[in-house]
Amino acid sequence: MQRPQTIQIFLPDGNPTSIKIADLTNRMMTAVLFPRNKLVEVGARDEVKKYGVYFLFGYSDEKAKPICYIGETEDCFERIKNHNKNKDFWNHAIVITSKSNTFTKSHVKYLEYLCIKNANEIGRFDTENLATPSKPHITESMEADLLDNYDTVKILLATLGYPIFEEIKKSLEKKKEILFCKGKDANAEGDMVDDGFVVFKGSTANKEESNTAGTWVTGTRKKLIDSKILVEEEGIYIFTEDYLFGSPSTAAATVLGRRANGWTEWKNDQGKTIDKLFRSDSTDVI
Repeated sequence: MQRPQTIQIFLPDGNPTSIKIADLTNRMMTAVLFPRNKLVEVGARDEVKKYGVYFLFGYSDEKAKPICYIGETEDCFERIKNHNKNKDFWNHAIVITSKSNTFTKSHVKYLEYLCIKNANEIGRFDTENLATPSKPHITESMEADLLDNYDTVKILLATLGYPIFEEIKKSLEKKKEILFCKGKDANAEGDMVDDGFVVFKGSTANKEESNTAGTWVTGTRKKLIDSKILVEEEGIYIFTEDYLFGSPSTAAATVLGRRANGWTEWKNDQGKTIDKLFRSDSTDVI
């Protein structure tokens, strides 16, 4: 069960799109987010020159999901400087270190292992790591502390705009209900979530696209097909995993193979559109 948290974010140069330094007020960890073009400036910060885990985030024109690379090192700044020379995809980095400088190689290797393992299992981002490292041998008490540290890492990353460890699940909340989008061969299930609209694994989509679908619809579907998130079976496309779209309309257009207004295409089992459910002035909402 999630509990209230207090997070403070410091902007060292006063620019909200530049370097951000975040921490939970009652935890001994710090996260430093910076865009790639601020690499020199962030190098002046002591927070990034310690043992820690780091994350490189970016996008690819070919992949349907955002991309992340996860690593550990004794000096995060020096390691990221090396990645600046040989990794093209990333445009933001986040470094997470200990405020009290208590992390050792064992600590960060275990956190790296746990982060890569969980990121691959959750699947919100495609990881650039070639493989999950083997689980390091640590004491039982150290593992318990690091699992608590991982929870802090998870909260800090999501707060800074990278919810890589937030699972996408069908809602079990009493007042929530599954939403449906149906077409010729399409029969999709989904849900409105905090950061977009998720279409659930097993949903089906029309294979045929309309002549007026437009390049944004065909391009979105191609990325999903190339990434094997949409797979053809017996003349229809099937979602092989839960997939998060930026809006209900992008989700509906992908399912139907044409331009679509998701606010009217997605409906509950009583036929009410999400426009009525989420944007109506009525109190009769989910």
